[in-house]
Amino acid sequence: MQIITNFIQNFAKKYASKTMQNSLYNSLRIDISDQNIEKIPDPAKNYMLYMHVPFCHTFCPYCSFHKYAYDKDACKAYFSALRTEMRRTKEAGYDFKTLYVGGGTTLIDEDELLRTLELAKSLFNIEEISCESDPNHIDPASLARFRGLIDRLSVGVQSFDDEILRKAARYEKFGSGEVLREKLSKAVGVLPILSLDLIFNFPFQTKENLLRDIAMAKSVNPEQITMYPLMKSPLMRDQIARNLGISSVDNEEEFYKIICDEFSSWHKNNSWAFARESSNIADEYVGANHEYLGIGSGAFSFLDGRLLINAFNLSDYSARIKEGKSTVIATCDFSDSERAKYIFLTELFNGEIDMAKFQSANGINLRKELGREISLLRLSNAISVEGGKIITTQFGKYLCVILMKEFYTGMDKVRATFKDDAKIKRAKHIAIMEEEVQNAQQIA
Repeated sequence: MQIITNFIQNFAKKYASKTMQNSLYNSLRIDISDQNIEKIPDPAKNYMLYMHVPFCHTFCPYCSFHKYAYDKDACKAYFSALRTEMRRTKEAGYDFKTLYVGGGTTLIDEDELLRTLELAKSLFNIEEISCESDPNHIDPASLARFRGLIDRLSVGVQSFDDEILRKAARYEKFGSGEVLREKLSKAVGVLPILSLDLIFNFPFQTKENLLRDIAMAKSVNPEQITMYPLMKSPLMRDQIARNLGISSVDNEEEFYKIICDEFSSWHKNNSWAFARESSNIADEYVGANHEYLGIGSGAFSFLDGRLLINAFNLSDYSARIKEGKSTVIATCDFSDSERAKYIFLTELFNGEIDMAKFQSANGINLRKELGREISLLRLSNAISVEGGKIITTQFGKYLCVILMKEFYTGMDKVRATFKDDAKIKRAKHIAIMEEEVQNAQQIA
């Protein structure tokens, strides 16, 4: 019986990975537009505000997020444009209870971030703000300035292992594992929630490395710890191999089981985030918010089943703000079925789905729309159905890790399209050519 279960679960893992890859490949039909696309709110919906800060002092070899090398003047000008876009968002009729600030390094210019968060609080009914940071921007005196503004600060530690830190080009930037632990320990308690982000399944990472990372993270005594699998996006795969190496053995699932065992007494915020106590502040904004509006260079919005993509190039973004134009340069429309699958994944990633609420909110019949997926999940012992709820099992949580990893990796397809001006122009040229071919075929 166990052999059959193992076979089914192995099939489910491969199926989940391949299905997500194919779904993203087929769904991400990016339409580059010269039209002035506005973001119009629906009064009946709740939205989250995402704000992007695309500056870093130095770049890590595995990071594929949209970023620029820090320049003081460019950063100040950017924050000014960001605040203008924020005011226009208010004028458009939006309100938000949640703000998530991502990057880049969000705290790279504390004065500008402070002004921007204060503006957000004055414009909207924001109840909680989450920010990301690196270990060089967590001085207690500096963080104290953000009391009453930042509710959850997520610090990208990645590892406490000195060898990993050196290979990941972080040792010289942020210090040794012991230095990191000392910095982080001093930052605990300054803001309501301090969350540590660590990566597991580096090519040369051992079980002992992993256990030591977890022990070191726990010794800091943070409110939350998130354990991400190493994500090898197409954009960064070669660079990861050069810096971190290549392993013939994939320990991801084994390491994930170890992580779950080590955090068995902690509250699970989702499949890869753990908290000492239950909290309503989400670790992954895409998992907790089905509709979100993004402001800033390269920010994504997901509104009414439509992905809206802001201008990536800083000059283009700033020019659009100055000229009063929309910051949106491209869109991607999802079908009702694709949208339902996306929301199903994000809710499953959080641990459970109330079937009646899901069907009512999305206007679909779950068993009819996602019957094949639900059957496979049950057959592989990834979920159980209890009291009208779909609940993930231990294996199901790992399956969600696979799916979410593929989702984030797949979104790099969008970033790759708009990585620089040449690619934007090339993408526009390709889009025009495809349209001409389609017109010619219709005429024929």
